[in-house]
Amino acid sequence: MNQIKTVALLGLLSGLLVAIGYGIGGSGGALIGLVIAAVTNFFSWYSSDKIALAAYQAQPIAPEQAPELYAMVERLCQRADLPMPRLFVVPTPGANAFATGRDPEHAAVAVTQGIVNMLPPDELEAVIAHELSHVKNRDTLTQAVAATVAAAISYLAQILQFGLMFGGGSRDRQGSNPLALLATVILAPLAATVIQMAISRTREFEADAGAARLTSNPRALARALQRLEAGARQMPMQSNPAFEPLLIINPFSGQFLSNLFATHPSTEARIENLLKLEQEMGVQA
Repeated sequence: MNQIKTVALLGLLSGLLVAIGYGIGGSGGALIGLVIAAVTNFFSWYSSDKIALAAYQAQPIAPEQAPELYAMVERLCQRADLPMPRLFVVPTPGANAFATGRDPEHAAVAVTQGIVNMLPPDELEAVIAHELSHVKNRDTLTQAVAATVAAAISYLAQILQFGLMFGGGSRDRQGSNPLALLATVILAPLAATVIQMAISRTREFEADAGAARLTSNPRALARALQRLEAGARQMPMQSNPAFEPLLIINPFSGQFLSNLFATHPSTEARIENLLKLEQEMGVQA
């Protein structure tokens, strides 16, 4: 069901990109929007790992530099029937982790130095299992596409706003309702953000469940999420908001986010789901 929801939301997101292209230049603008949607989807699919790793200044780590971490990831990959991903460390004291890559054969998992220092082994294993579940479900592709298309929509909205301010535009648009165009400028990026966040939330719940099954220890991930949320309040991680859905937990503290605009489900909801799954699996606490 979550996969169906994700596909539907991505289709809606791409449709919104075409619609705002129509607002900029009529039928020709709609075609431009369609082309941009196709190009950005392909580019984000093919280069998602390079983009995300560069955005966080992640550095590759060799097995001899982190033998325990490598052994942990190899063990989880064997259980999940996944190829070994490339491992990276983000040199920041903020505690977080993410996975990226266009498919399991080209995946990368990155952890911050802060999360390695903060979490005990069972909780760190649960976090990595969460990221590997994203890889197995190909969520890295879904989230990269959503982030890139949403960014393109915001960019086109800025172009439309610029045209309205200075009276530019095509003949097709001159007869348009200026209030409708103004609404497009305001509402299109807002709608794109809402859709992108909804996609991210559906994938986080799935990855949590996948981690619980992979480790047979749902409570370890629940404890890790509690620590990570507390750590994010004390030491927020500086990052590009466009890539926030890739992270295991919202890296920004001191911000009010309603459920509609949250990249992640609330930590309370995630923990509640994990504890329910623990009961269903018959795991002793």
